[in-house]
Amino acid sequence: MRIKQISVVLDNIPGKLADISDFLGAEGINIRAITVADTSDLTTIRMVVDDPQKAVLILEDHEYKVRQREVLAVETPDHPGGLNAVLKPLKDANINVHYLYPYIGRIGNNAILIVGVDKLDEAIDTMKKNWVHLISENTLYTL
Repeated sequence: MRIKQISVVLDNIPGKLADISDFLGAEGINIRAITVADTSDLTTIRMVVDDPQKAVLILEDHEYKVRQREVLAVETPDHPGGLNAVLKPLKDANINVHYLYPYIGRIGNNAILIVGVDKLDEAIDTMKKNWVHLISENTLYTL
């Protein structure tokens, strides 16, 4: 139920994100979900890849400081208001959503979201109690 996410902080200059994509792509690593947030000087990239261990080694070999964190991958209805199937139970359980971003892929007609929360174990229990489908790494990487 836990998904490994990789985060890298880059200088906010042209070409840095392309370098990350080149390094991973050259080694056969597929980026399946990604979000990029910038400030005036730095860019934070969060991503889910199909081989996180190998990706970390590749990025560290290129002298990037890489952080790993466990996040959730959840299935959510893809219609107006569908996001609340995930957000409302977390709100009711007083679990803070730090960020979320889409996964490149679907399960039937449903979207997949990567969700970073402050209380991971509680979030997993809350999702299960509210019939929100959590997606395992094995399933996620084969979509």
